[in-house]
Amino acid sequence: MQETTFERERTQERQAHRYIVGIDEAGRGPLAGPVVAAAVAYRDQEDFIVRPDQEPLMRFVRDSKTLSEKQREEMYAFVTRQFFVGEGIVYPETIDRINILEATFLAMKEAIGNLRRAVAEEKGPERSKGTFFLLVDGNMVIPNCSYEQEAIVNGDASVRSIAAASIVAKVTRDRMMLAYDREFPAYGFAKHKGYGTKEHMEALRRFGPSPIHRKSFRPVFYSIPENVNRNLLSRKK
Repeated sequence: MQETTFERERTQERQAHRYIVGIDEAGRGPLAGPVVAAAVAYRDQEDFIVRPDQEPLMRFVRDSKTLSEKQREEMYAFVTRQFFVGEGIVYPETIDRINILEATFLAMKEAIGNLRRAVAEEKGPERSKGTFFLLVDGNMVIPNCSYEQEAIVNGDASVRSIAAASIVAKVTRDRMMLAYDREFPAYGFAKHKGYGTKEHMEALRRFGPSPIHRKSFRPVFYSIPENVNRNLLSRKK
């Protein structure tokens, strides 16, 4: 399994960027629940040195999809100690209004703002005013963003700060979906976290959408009673 490193962060740090920030999201694809973004910056920004006692756990700072749920929870605790962290959450009603891509960018911007506040609280306002350089997972940079940035495809598999962000975003969103499962038990959110599994689709057909479903997403839209006939007509065509 590929290990993440701080090599990309060190390259940028040498160019006098004060904070190198990894950014990732969780929840673009599900039919229900929020999209969550995380922005993280390693606390030791000078050469990104990892202490020997941290090294065994740091090796598990990798793409959240390669970790078990228990490992992600353990690494979340580790990451929030070793990195400054900011999170951004955009809820279904906003996703439906502006679309999922724009909602993802909005969550990322919120995460960056919360990261800056986290740095200011610990280091003081002056330290938080320094330059951020953003390493964004994926093939798109954040539009209308005042910081320098680089998009890195599959960055969560190679860039440690992005991997750390992927863990934070995934754990935060999963915890939210577990809470929603207690509120709306008929849908099985605890199992599928809002993704379009067979079980989830069956629940949508039986019960229609819950308040946390994304009604602009096609399977949810056509589970709304007044839209069912529309779906049947479109299939006949």
